[in-house]
Amino acid sequence: MIDRRILLAGLAAAPMAGCAIGPVAADAPAGPALTLVSFNIWHNQGDWASRLPLLVAAIRAADPDVIGLQEVLEDAAVGLPNQAQTLAEALGGYSVHFVSTDPDGAPRRYGNAILSRLPVTEVDSRKLQPLDDYRTALRVRVALGGRSVDVVNTHLAWQEDAAAVRARQIADLVSMLPQDGTPLVVMGDFNAVQEDAGLAALTGPRFFSALPRGTAVTTLNPARGHPPRVIDHIFAETAHFWPVSASVIGSQPVNGEYPSDHFGVAATITVR
Repeated sequence: MIDRRILLAGLAAAPMAGCAIGPVAADAPAGPALTLVSFNIWHNQGDWASRLPLLVAAIRAADPDVIGLQEVLEDAAVGLPNQAQTLAEALGGYSVHFVSTDPDGAPRRYGNAILSRLPVTEVDSRKLQPLDDYRTALRVRVALGGRSVDVVNTHLAWQEDAAAVRARQIADLVSMLPQDGTPLVVMGDFNAVQEDAGLAALTGPRFFSALPRGTAVTTLNPARGHPPRVIDHIFAETAHFWPVSASVIGSQPVNGEYPSDHFGVAATITVR
């Protein structure tokens, strides 16, 4: 049960969390707008009961159509229901799609999720190569203003020297995608800055970052002992989208508590 006092405090602080970037394409032709959030929620580490309403407040303030969550846990042994489902119920109006390398029905499952308030017409997922890194990609196709858009959420290898592994994971992710020209967004915790060679397929001309290089100091929470690095990204296909605005969210504490050990990334883009 979410403490209403904490939730209201989080809502009051959320509009000040992070710094807005943009608008960067004010002259872009008007098209259907898509607002996205990517957030690594740090499974049930720290004080989950206190962090949950802060996550809800930060995400609700961004008002996203589609949410990508990483480090989502469900664990029967500790009485923890699926965290993505819990967040969706608190936010209201979102469908939940979850993927894990743990088998269906296992008492403990850990993975990634997509929440959507837009109609979802297709769902697909993949265990990414190399399988011993236990990574996944999850794709949903959503209906947006009479158009279809594919949104993919992922979480890649964490080691700083694992650029080759991340490149292999991205290549495997790309291989799962339909080849029908549907506009594509790929978001998540990539565990790498944009300059990392492993992200070259997503930082080349095919995609733009909704949060451009140099516009945020970090998406890792320094209060949790992390060095400042922007490793959480939303990449959209240049041929199909215009950037509108972006921000880092959940970066301000409420009563000394943060939503996660990451900050979230929120972005609005429009379909060309």
